[in-house]
Amino acid sequence: MTDLTLARGQVDRERLLRLLQEYGVYAGVVALLAFNFVFTSNFVSAENFRTQAVQVAPVLVVALGMALAIGTEGVDLAVGSVMALSTSLLSLYLGYGMWPAVLMAVAGGIAVGLANGSLIAFLGVQPIVATLALMVAARGIALVLLPQLEDVRDPGMASLGSGDLLGVPYLVLIAAALALLVAFVVRRTTFGRQLLAVGDSRPAARLAGLPVRRILIVVYACSGALAAIAGILATARLTASDPTSLGTLMELSAITAVVVGGTPLSGGRIRIGGTVAGAVLIQLLTTTLIKHDLQPSWTQMAQAVVIVAAVYAARERGKR
Repeated sequence: MTDLTLARGQVDRERLLRLLQEYGVYAGVVALLAFNFVFTSNFVSAENFRTQAVQVAPVLVVALGMALAIGTEGVDLAVGSVMALSTSLLSLYLGYGMWPAVLMAVAGGIAVGLANGSLIAFLGVQPIVATLALMVAARGIALVLLPQLEDVRDPGMASLGSGDLLGVPYLVLIAAALALLVAFVVRRTTFGRQLLAVGDSRPAARLAGLPVRRILIVVYACSGALAAIAGILATARLTASDPTSLGTLMELSAITAVVVGGTPLSGGRIRIGGTVAGAVLIQLLTTTLIKHDLQPSWTQMAQAVVIVAAVYAARERGKR
């Protein structure tokens, strides 16, 4: 009888942990929305929801790239600095037109990603060390290219940052399209399956004949490209290039969105829907704290607590 009770308790705990990992992020979003509906003044308005959606777009785009890296049991700490590099390149090349400047900014992000992937794939450098080095280098290059804040006075960028299609901001449409694209790649393509196989067991992937090095390089190049796009979106929204502060601590927000969304740090699995919800959760958490007169530093502490809780739930579940 006692053994039966213990077994039932373990099953219940396993079920609770699974539900928390699978659906906790959605419950968190609903709880924060309900809290703000009741206790936050001026929260329920079309303008506020538009603002929240526009602000979450760059975070989501960065988190998509971070999800790919974490899916291979890695991490990309350079994403915030890549945003700074892309805004510097964008500002420098806007004189040649908007699209050449956008291409140069994305190319800069891909270059950083290729450097990250090469260090990891060919030299065997740990992802956290390789991307930490590129985080410092990319921010330094960004500041050399553009030492201070500069206004962006390009009509095309202004339209990208404030325009909409049938009431939906361009920034939100771009972020949603990228989320669908990444989800398709992960779920429906050979590359996606190979990526998850590398994250599940790199030695087994090598034995199976998968091009592990090439997959790692492509993954980090994609992460760099997505971070650069996020930098372009943020620049368009702010109508200014500011490599000194743009992307600061963005890696923390991206990791939080991915981990809270149910993607394990141990790799082998990616949940894009959960990542989208995780990015929304971070935005709502930040908005809630600010609207209730708490300092922005509380947001970082709250994110740290959320990460620890998510990792603890995954760890406890993984023991069983």
